[in-house]
Amino acid sequence: MQHPPLAGLSASTLAVHAGTKDDATTGAVGTPIYQTSTFLLEESQYQAIEEGFARDRFIYTRYGNPSQWSVEQKLAALEGAESAMVFSSGMAAISAAVLSLIDKGGHIVASNELYGGSYAFFQGELPTLGMSVSYVNPRDLAAIEAAIRPNTQILFFESLTNPLLKLADIPAIVEIAQRHGVRVIIDATFTTPIGMKPLEMGVDVVVHSASKYLNGHSDLIAGVACGSRKMIDSIWPRRLSYGGSLDPHACFMLERGVKTLAVRMRAHAEGALRVATWLESVARVRRVHHPALASHPDHALAQRLLKNAGGMVCFELDGTDAQAVRMLNALKLAKKATSLGGVETLVSLPFNTSHAAFTGAQRERMGIAPGCVRLSVGIEDAADLIADLEQAIAAAFAD
Repeated sequence: MQHPPLAGLSASTLAVHAGTKDDATTGAVGTPIYQTSTFLLEESQYQAIEEGFARDRFIYTRYGNPSQWSVEQKLAALEGAESAMVFSSGMAAISAAVLSLIDKGGHIVASNELYGGSYAFFQGELPTLGMSVSYVNPRDLAAIEAAIRPNTQILFFESLTNPLLKLADIPAIVEIAQRHGVRVIIDATFTTPIGMKPLEMGVDVVVHSASKYLNGHSDLIAGVACGSRKMIDSIWPRRLSYGGSLDPHACFMLERGVKTLAVRMRAHAEGALRVATWLESVARVRRVHHPALASHPDHALAQRLLKNAGGMVCFELDGTDAQAVRMLNALKLAKKATSLGGVETLVSLPFNTSHAAFTGAQRERMGIAPGCVRLSVGIEDAADLIADLEQAIAAAFAD
């Protein structure tokens, strides 16, 4: 099982080759599925247990497995990280990373536009552990700094927010964190390592819901945390304690998905920009959010930080939420579903999915107007998606 030299390789090459191991026994091209719960114990395993470095030996699949190691090495190479750790879900990765970097009585400053699962964890679980969270506008650097307290230990932000796709100024957030001696965790699910590498900007830990773009086929739940070896070593005991280990077969599926990440992200970004540009020309569309558009408030920052703007597009019909529902019901190609990042285009409405718990007035204060639609543009031909949207928008406003 030889590893190719990785230095200087492009992301598309790393996605294919990093971490993947040809099977020396059979000659099979690609990493086998090590579908086992436990491993034979030899002297090296006993020594690892005794000396406290069991993560470096195969002992028990909850501790580590060759299938996990393979995809972890691939993801670490793509992120430019020393180490990575896969989990059974994105929330398992987020909760393990956060709990590893905060003490009882600690405080977190987080975005006020968080993914709902992260917000539920921060609001529902952390207070029971004696921890607290303050929420701020991710684009208001003064507010971020003002929210830091003597007991603040983590700044937690997303690279792009949901659904309005606000871009966090990560280098500026890191500068604030370093002045105050706190850690930075970035959820980079929407941008992927193809769009940006937060670790190169000074971030301590990057987390992803690997269910989304990293896997890319809407058939797997997984998560990953990436960072320095020391940082990921500190997270590993949480995976052991909370049991969020990724099954070997799921590791195989994730590794297979990641191999096409770079080419998929090119297709997602190209299609999304074509769709977003067309939507800006539609009379029945009030506003379009996509960081590659010159009209986006964070467009200048996106040009500086993003190498790939991704496949997410948010737009507002010049109408009501009921008309947005009619539009969704008229779509023939785009699928009504939550999640994002799959090869197929998915569409959802914040008012009855991600932000259903808020009142209409609260959503409007967040910038989510009636008629708001979130598109995860897949890899289909953009002309076909545009034709589908055109007829569906017409149907939404038909008498």
